[in-house]
Amino acid sequence: MKSPSWLAWLFSSLFVISVALVGHGLWPGAKNQNATRVIVWDVSGYYLYLPAIFIHHDLKELRFHDQLLHDYGPTPDFQQAFRHPASGHYVMKYSAGMAVQYLPFFLVAHVLAGRLGYPADGFSPPYQLALLLASLLVACLGLALVRRALLPRFGEWPTALTLLAVVLATNYLDYGALAGAMTHNWLFTWYAGLLLLTPAFYRRPTAGRALAIGAVLGIMALTRPSEILAGLIPLLWGLQPAGAAVRERLAFWQQRVGLLLAALLAGGLIVSIQPLYWHYVSGDWVVYSYQDQGFSWLRPHLWEGVFSFQSGWLLYSPLLLVALLGFGTLRRQQPTAFWPILVFMVLFTYVTFAWDAWLYGGSLGQRAMVQSYAVLAWPWAAAYRWLLARRPWLWAYAGFAVLGSYYNLWLTYQAHFGGLLVAGQMTRAYWWRILGRYEVHTEDRLLLDTNYDFTGTPHNERVLWQEDFEKARNGQPCGQPALQGHCSLLLDKAHPSSPEYRIPAQRGQFQWVRGRALASSTLGEQVEGKMTQFVVRFCQGSQVVRERTVQFQRALQPDWPRELTFYVKAPHQDFDHVVVVFLHHGPATVRFDNAQLVAFDD
Repeated sequence: MKSPSWLAWLFSSLFVISVALVGHGLWPGAKNQNATRVIVWDVSGYYLYLPAIFIHHDLKELRFHDQLLHDYGPTPDFQQAFRHPASGHYVMKYSAGMAVQYLPFFLVAHVLAGRLGYPADGFSPPYQLALLLASLLVACLGLALVRRALLPRFGEWPTALTLLAVVLATNYLDYGALAGAMTHNWLFTWYAGLLLLTPAFYRRPTAGRALAIGAVLGIMALTRPSEILAGLIPLLWGLQPAGAAVRERLAFWQQRVGLLLAALLAGGLIVSIQPLYWHYVSGDWVVYSYQDQGFSWLRPHLWEGVFSFQSGWLLYSPLLLVALLGFGTLRRQQPTAFWPILVFMVLFTYVTFAWDAWLYGGSLGQRAMVQSYAVLAWPWAAAYRWLLARRPWLWAYAGFAVLGSYYNLWLTYQAHFGGLLVAGQMTRAYWWRILGRYEVHTEDRLLLDTNYDFTGTPHNERVLWQEDFEKARNGQPCGQPALQGHCSLLLDKAHPSSPEYRIPAQRGQFQWVRGRALASSTLGEQVEGKMTQFVVRFCQGSQVVRERTVQFQRALQPDWPRELTFYVKAPHQDFDHVVVVFLHHGPATVRFDNAQLVAFDD
């Protein structure tokens, strides 16, 4: 009989592959077997170096980018590069690490594309499929490397349970199977390799191992510069926070300066690809390619990043709590690994959430943490070893693990197939409304804007304001055909705003307001911020105390009028009036009618 950890690896790998095939429409009998779109969004930015160099021979002007957007639409507009202010040439936004890793698979696809009857343009189906298959291969390899590192240290069952938990109960599944061409899956595998090489090096220091560690750190830093923190793992491995231990480590490196220089040389040669590229296209050796994005070192988004309903790391992968609790047992079971892994995880988490764009473009949970799961697998396995020796705790944990795995599979389904999860825009009220469900009312999507869900019985209802828009104001046109009566409020590019309706009101007069309007749009839901808004503001003088902008197109289908309702809780701060205004955004033409604001108590 095969070992439990091997069977767990096999199941995990096949599960990741199966989810990928289903998600990309490649399973037998799929309705759309041409649905594979891998080189999109950030991946297209990582990848763009390759067609620019090998197909178009144009790394400075990227003259092919308009045709690329027209033919394949990897992004709505050209986001992959920007004009350098001094040279006038394009500079890629993303560093070249992923392009280096994609290169062998790109070359195979490029050789086969023409022979298979596809355009050899870098983006036709053979290239898309090559990156998908490469990512699945990397995912299976990464899980195998994690197993190889854990097995001799923690045993069969702790290793098996760790592999299953990573795949079934965390957002690794999303970034291993469905978005595997992004950096996180590949970096996960590099971390797994680093955690094999590091203890092997300290058992028997050789030039080959030193070069390999340096090369791994180099490709990781070239992929994401912040991954240079991974260098802490080999530097601190086996080190204890004591003066004698530090002196012993310094003596170790003094005797092996050549190995240290070899590692630095290997890593430096790989990292040098980036400044050489920057100098070629811009004349500068260093270019900050993220422009207006940066770090807030003194105000990291730790609470939001870890716990928020919007995209909280542990809220969306709660089983990782077990891995964090496992640090206590890791110190006893594997003391040489404890301090390097702990120090690395603390700093890695801090840097991840010090980034101002801490949502990372909207993702299922925190995608920037996914690569660290190869490191967290060590305390996770230590926790499982502890649990397996304590049956009552194990049975209690089993229920948590089943629920956590189901929750993760439900999240993954809703993010890609069910449509209820709206990555990066989630709110507390909407999260609770959809939790565990597969269908909700379309109107519930308005909770993404209000974050207020009233489910009780209203008391002391009174109408604060109502408007039928029968009389045009301030040159506002009479929207035709009217949704009701003779006129409706019409909003489009030529008419971007309604008049502001000022309503006298004070704190303490009511606890809630209910907004309602009949609405129709020529287009359904659009990109966040590109939808027409029903705005409610609580104001004290000229100061806005609370504002909710409700995007009705979230719940509208084209040219299908609907009456929609939302709730907003009155603020505890003083206010002396409420303002209602309708604002147009985006390409749609929208009409409103029979709008009202009703105050009530709960």
